[in-house]
Amino acid sequence: MNESRKHQVSLRGASAKEITRDALLERVNQERELRNYTRRAKAAVLLIQRVWRRHHETKLAALRLRQEWEIMINNRAGALTGMQISRDILRPFLFFINYLSVRHGKIGARDRDCMISCFRIVLESITSNDVHQNFCLMATDSIEDRKIWLHQSKKLIFVCLFVLSMFDYSHQIVQDVVLTSTAMRLSVLLTDPKGWNCITDDGRKDADTAVKNLVQFIGSKRSWLYNCIRKFICKLEAPFPSQDMLSCQTDDRFLIIASAITLSLRPFHLTNFDVNDNGMMECAVEQYCVSLLTIPWLPQRLPVILLPALRHKSVLSPCLRILLISREKILTEISEIDQLEVTSKKMPRVGWALANIVYLATGSDMSALESGKFTEDLDYASYLHVVISLADNLLASLENFGWITRKNEEIQVSNDPDAESSFHMDETTCEFSKLSYMDLFRPVCQQWHLKKLLAFEKDASVCGTNNLPSCNQECSLKFGLLDIAYYYSCMLRLFSTLNPVLKSLPVLNMLSFTPGFLSSLWGELEKSLSDGKNHTANSKSYCANTIPGDKSDGVSQRKQKRFSKDTGNKWANVLQKITGRSLTENECVDSINDQSNFSQIEEHPSDEWDIEPLRRGPEGISKDVSCLLLLFCSSYSHLLLVLDDIEFYDKQVPFTLGEQQKIASLVNTLVYNSLSRGISPQYKALVDSAVRCLHLLYERDCRRQFCHPSLWLSPGKSNRMPIAVAARTHGVFSAADGAPSSSMGSVITTMPHVFPFDERVKMFREFVSMDKVSRRVAGEGTGPGSRSIEIVIRRGHIFEDGLRQLNSLGSRLKSAIHVSFVSESGLPEAGLDYGGLSKEFLTDISKEAFSPEHGLFSQTSTSERLLIPNTSARFLDNGIQMIEFLGRIVGKALYEGILIDFYFSHVFVRKLLGRYNFLDELSTLDPELYRNLMYVKHYDGDVKELSLDFTVTEESLGKHHVIELKPGGKDICVTNENKLQYVHAMADYKLNRQILPFSNAFYHGLTDLISPSWLKLFNASEFNQLLSGGDQDIDVDDLRKNTQYTGGYSEGSRTIKLFWEVFAGFEPRERCMLLKFVTSCSRAPLLGFKHLHPAFTIHKVACDVPLWASLGGQDVDRLPSASTCYNTLKLPTYKRSSTLRAKLLYAINSNAGFELS
Repeated sequence: MNESRKHQVSLRGASAKEITRDALLERVNQERELRNYTRRAKAAVLLIQRVWRRHHETKLAALRLRQEWEIMINNRAGALTGMQISRDILRPFLFFINYLSVRHGKIGARDRDCMISCFRIVLESITSNDVHQNFCLMATDSIEDRKIWLHQSKKLIFVCLFVLSMFDYSHQIVQDVVLTSTAMRLSVLLTDPKGWNCITDDGRKDADTAVKNLVQFIGSKRSWLYNCIRKFICKLEAPFPSQDMLSCQTDDRFLIIASAITLSLRPFHLTNFDVNDNGMMECAVEQYCVSLLTIPWLPQRLPVILLPALRHKSVLSPCLRILLISREKILTEISEIDQLEVTSKKMPRVGWALANIVYLATGSDMSALESGKFTEDLDYASYLHVVISLADNLLASLENFGWITRKNEEIQVSNDPDAESSFHMDETTCEFSKLSYMDLFRPVCQQWHLKKLLAFEKDASVCGTNNLPSCNQECSLKFGLLDIAYYYSCMLRLFSTLNPVLKSLPVLNMLSFTPGFLSSLWGELEKSLSDGKNHTANSKSYCANTIPGDKSDGVSQRKQKRFSKDTGNKWANVLQKITGRSLTENECVDSINDQSNFSQIEEHPSDEWDIEPLRRGPEGISKDVSCLLLLFCSSYSHLLLVLDDIEFYDKQVPFTLGEQQKIASLVNTLVYNSLSRGISPQYKALVDSAVRCLHLLYERDCRRQFCHPSLWLSPGKSNRMPIAVAARTHGVFSAADGAPSSSMGSVITTMPHVFPFDERVKMFREFVSMDKVSRRVAGEGTGPGSRSIEIVIRRGHIFEDGLRQLNSLGSRLKSAIHVSFVSESGLPEAGLDYGGLSKEFLTDISKEAFSPEHGLFSQTSTSERLLIPNTSARFLDNGIQMIEFLGRIVGKALYEGILIDFYFSHVFVRKLLGRYNFLDELSTLDPELYRNLMYVKHYDGDVKELSLDFTVTEESLGKHHVIELKPGGKDICVTNENKLQYVHAMADYKLNRQILPFSNAFYHGLTDLISPSWLKLFNASEFNQLLSGGDQDIDVDDLRKNTQYTGGYSEGSRTIKLFWEVFAGFEPRERCMLLKFVTSCSRAPLLGFKHLHPAFTIHKVACDVPLWASLGGQDVDRLPSASTCYNTLKLPTYKRSSTLRAKLLYAINSNAGFELS
């Protein structure tokens, strides 16, 4: 037999087709499954038939009972006893109404009439003075009667709650109102034994026990009490229509709401109740929190007269306590409901629970600006912990649902003004045009709220220290400054996420100007961080010895309170319109400009500034310290925006200069270690706030120093990478545009000041070198050849010719420029341009264009006479275009390393660097205007007497132009109420708005050649040094080492030795003048003369003089001359040092070059 036939069998003899054993088993299994399926199908059919038959019979019985019941009610004669009501009225009624109405979720007309009749009969019975007619008397009779009463009462309340859930408050159907009001009166009366008439004192205890059992039922999940009340309240209007409360209290619809609230609070007010009895209390409170506190606009939907009941300590305290005890269970249940219901148009339920608890706990009144008090006997500790827990859960939910998007690891929300509507339309039937979700958190942004918490924290700390039994029981729960910090940290995140217009500004305004709060935070931080290393003691001693004018350690709350009194309430409105800074006292501008005696701030070793707990970044500190740091950095960076120099340096409010140094050291170290080690997402908000605070402190120090430079450099001293590597890392990071990159690249981008200035200059030159290499690789040559730019410049029209030939090139201006000059007589000048003529062209064109006579730039009225765009330039033909061209000229000079002997105003440079100018900067631009604004700000009388409005008048080209500082400003008078806005609006206009078109144009031209990321390596002062060279004395040895000699001179030539001897003997001013005479710039290159291109050169000018001239005879009479385009000094062969000195001084003071040859 074949092998394949061994496993085959025949079912019908030799003639039948044979199948394999596996196929046979499979067929048998299929047939068995088919038989099982048929059997189950038959059983299911029989079950359905039985269920349908039973339903049909039950429905017929219910219909028959309802008909008989209606007949009985209509033919009823006389009063019924309590037992008759139970047996003849309630028993059939509960059967047919449950089957015909409750199960189907609707109430027909006949059922409604039956309900009204039944409810009225029971109400009349309960309120009857006849003992035999009182239905509730069964609750005090035999055990069997008690069971019947309890069972029927449960069923009655269940039906009443069903009626409530079906009732629509907005509908005006009279019968529905009557039915619902009657049902709710019955429910309230059944659960209140004091309303039962004819109950004797002996039966009072039994009645209380029966009601206790009934309340236990309605507090359980089986009653659906809180779900039904939620359905009802969600149909109410919000806000509740305001009307006369006296008439409102007699309205049936109002009584329905009051009864529903009363019924929901029954489990809270049950007397003689054991809290451990079956966990009913916890169950009821949990349902109350899950179902009612999560109703959108719960307090606003209810009449104001009912809110005290919800705020009472007997209700609010158990809710807070249970929310803490059963937090995970409640939040999980809420989250599961959200996952089933959430849509893009709904706020998560936990968000409404948070808002409602804050509103109820603070006793808020939306019509009042500031209520100023918490709910009486509030458990502050529980309140804080509950809000923190709910806020954290809400933020996590929003992120999980995709409402919070992370862009560059930062929480952002849509700026669409309609974005908020996706929250406030949740489960409501009307639009709230004047009410937003964040309005419920208004008390959080008021100072009384924080002051109350701080006061209680102080009392709680006394309780904890002295262990006094008389203290409130809240002290047993953890409560301290750290909890307050957690609370407001959550509020900051919440406002930043859900307040699309103002973000966290309202909270930051309050935190920044609350007296003593920042000092308390800083004290707690110092205490926490001092555990790692005794840094606090060292820094305190160091600051006390080195800072002039430093007063007592710590912050005087009296000073900060005075500061807050003058400015705290005003800034909330001002900051929403104008970003600016304020002064608190009338000080002259000389005090602002008076620089600190920096020489007294001695340099200390870098480890004096090293903070041990922060060496590993945020990972090295606890979660508590991270929270304190987040809140402190956020609040203090906000205050720094409005803190003026008088307060910061002279009055030292809110911190002394010594403390400011420690704060700067802390944030500097934190940011450096965070960026260098990489930032975890959980610490992103902390690092962002620390970066903001760091930038504001560093920029203030750049303007007026209060820290030694070693402080800013100290974090990176031990592990800074080589310049070339750092430059390449920074280049990769900048080009990636958010792509993952090295941590050191983040350091260079965010806080370049940790690198010394000379290293950043080297980095800048490395960027330029890398860019030139990449251009050569791309085929864009920079030397003489086909890729170079050939231009012809007339000596008398340098600016016009340069503008016409170069302005349209854009970034192609990076290529080499080969200049051919045409003399004033119209003849081409001889010579080839190998770099010198292009340098001469850039030097001459900048000298002409930046001259105030040209009209594009003017000089500030300060003693420095710095350059700033002339506002009249916009009236010139192509004025903006010409300023953009000057930006390209400056960019070309920076790109080629050519120094230009001009300094720009810091106000202008800060705009180029993307910074905002604040009020203090005005003193460096226009001191007279600054003094006038301070006079207006601190004017003691009525400012209306000054006849000012929100306009500024400018004169240009003989015409007066009126500019409004705000829309409709010409019609708005400056008053005592809005003078602060006027001062900052004027400063904002002069410092930002007025020069914005010019700075934008200049920036556009500048960035055609210089990458913006390169510029951000420097502050305003350093930018000027990068452009014009250092302002220190010239290093004679460095210049001598990097000087070249031509024409026959060598380093050993007699005249050369005399030159260096004379040059070394010059005054510093004279050396700068000689350098300007030769190179057209009076300042040395930042990195030394080896970076001067072309190199400094001394060329021999041979003159025939007798040898005895060196012994006293007549010396060479010819003057030295210079070729600035080649940085060449043409020096005759003088024989005596006195002659050489005199000739050099005459030449450099004559301010001439070629013509003296």
